Amino acid sequence: MAGDEFFSNHFSNTSESAAISANEVRLFGAVHSVSSQLGRPVYLVGGYVRDMLLGRPNNDIDFVTLGGGIEFANAVAMSLGVSKVAVFKNFGTAQFHFEGMEIEFVGARRESYRRNSRKPIVEDGTLEEDLLRRDFTINALAMSLTPGEEWKLIDLFGGQHDLEACKIVTPREPGITFDDDPLRMMRAVRFASQLGFSIAPHVFDAICQYAERIQIVSSERIVDEFNKILLSPKPSEGLFLLERTGLLAHFLPEIDALKGVENLEGKGHKDNFNHTLQVVDNAAAAGADLWLRWAALLHDVGKVPTKRFVTGHGWTFYAHEYVGAKMIPKIFRRLHLPQNEIMQRIALLVRLHMRPIALTDDEVTDSAVRRLLFDAGNEIESLMLLCEADITSKNPHKVARFLHNFKRVREKLVDLEERDAIRNFQPPVSGERIMEVFGLAPCKEVGEIKNAIKDAILDGVIANNAEEAEQFMLKKGQELGLVPIETPQKEV
Repeated sequence: MAGDEFFSNHFSNTSESAAISANEVRLFGAVHSVSSQLGRPVYLVGGYVRDMLLGRPNNDIDFVTLGGGIEFANAVAMSLGVSKVAVFKNFGTAQFHFEGMEIEFVGARRESYRRNSRKPIVEDGTLEEDLLRRDFTINALAMSLTPGEEWKLIDLFGGQHDLEACKIVTPREPGITFDDDPLRMMRAVRFASQLGFSIAPHVFDAICQYAERIQIVSSERIVDEFNKILLSPKPSEGLFLLERTGLLAHFLPEIDALKGVENLEGKGHKDNFNHTLQVVDNAAAAGADLWLRWAALLHDVGKVPTKRFVTGHGWTFYAHEYVGAKMIPKIFRRLHLPQNEIMQRIALLVRLHMRPIALTDDEVTDSAVRRLLFDAGNEIESLMLLCEADITSKNPHKVARFLHNFKRVREKLVDLEERDAIRNFQPPVSGERIMEVFGLAPCKEVGEIKNAIKDAILDGVIANNAEEAEQFMLKKGQELGLVPIETPQKEV
């Protein structure tokens, strides 16, 4: 019986059919057939097996075969009509994409590491050696697709039990696992956060012991795992684990430094670390994207350098939003995060996150609302979400009052945006037009007139249109002692 026919029949008669797509059936059928043709055992391994048992989707599918993975991958790709296969000869692996799935084949191998390097020495090995080198028992499960033992589960290290117990455990002594590849400590936290699992006590202790080793791992690899923690349903669970194990202090000391409370003269301040984690959770619950979660994480980062105690008043964090915004580029450079509009977006949100609360006063002017719209631009919705996430009071009446106030701010923003079209506006009179009217070369007066027009529009002195802007330009030019060389005409 052909492989795809075998698997079609298998899934039509099992409860697993709901979890396995038609394209996966085609893939597994091709693998089964190639295994028969080459006379070589093949196994599904790692995260796909784990997630299959958990009932979670996973489009990243890894296979281990005894013998060369590259030859096996090429044969499967040809069977599926896939022409492009990426080959990594040094590691004996090959990868290709098929119907939205990322497929990888590797020959069973064992790895050893030098103390000061993350590059392993790779040699051919047995299936047991291949599974033993993996990070956690829940990722060291294998499932055979070899003819005659289809769907046989290979569990050499108690991974199925740990799945049922929701535990993160290493196949080997955890100190060896983490010393070999310190990134596995971040992965332990990531899986605990994503899956809602707990880290076994002896594994947790080993992470604490080896936390400093994370410094030999590249920032890119650390951030990749950290982003997955931030994108988990409740990021604070992973963030707390990073702090408790000591990992956080080695790559994000600015956030680690937020923890703790000081008391002087009977006055204390809130624990800004706990507050920050609650803000990140609130943002996640509101559907924030990755970078808005980063903004939530960093929104109070400026509180450490600005913290002061004022006798008779208490603790202050004056201008922490401005100081925090200036810290963002340095943090992003160190972590090799994007040095582009993403960084600028986060710095903007950090700098503005205190502004909307000032607009909740009944007496707030339209001018203040216009200026926030102008400064926030397309990030106004993200800014309001961040500000609402920043409400972490345990008093439900206080929370309700703040949310009601922010609802009123949103209404003011919508009303003024509809009336004045302020968001991302450019002054109706350009610098070139100012130079043309007054016969000027580029000079400070041009900038002064242009800024005066912008401020007049934001303050509601004139409407956001070319006719009123040009009349205001003439008036401002006269104040500066300038004489127009032509009379501006109303634009048609």
